[in-house]
Amino acid sequence: MRHLVLPRTTPRRRAITQPAAALATTAGLVLLLAACASDAPPRTELAVGQAAVDRATGPAAAEAPLVLAAARDKINRANLAYASKDYATARQLAEQAEADALLAEAQARSVRADRALAAVRDSIRQLRDVMARQ
Repeated sequence: MRHLVLPRTTPRRRAITQPAAALATTAGLVLLLAACASDAPPRTELAVGQAAVDRATGPAAAEAPLVLAAARDKINRANLAYASKDYATARQLAEQAEADALLAEAQARSVRADRALAAVRDSIRQLRDVMARQ
């Protein structure tokens, strides 16, 4: 039966090389992920941004027209950047368009809620007037 003979290393040497190897491995993985992320076309981001703009177009068109116009402009510019293979700009504009579309939807909901609140307050005022007359 053969025995495996390992080279002798001191605990100090082992303590120095293990963290260095872990750091080198981590740095390599980070660089690899960064390279992959920057080169990948932002198809998902464009689709999500376009879907958000489309979804906001209905209810927010009247209540938040400026924010919705900004979202439409940004998604159009993102598509142009994508066509010219400027993926970083396309990704950034698509994400901004999504955020603007969500803001437009939120503003539209707020306007509708304010209108509903005003209607309820008006109804309460009318009821109080009727009760006061009786």
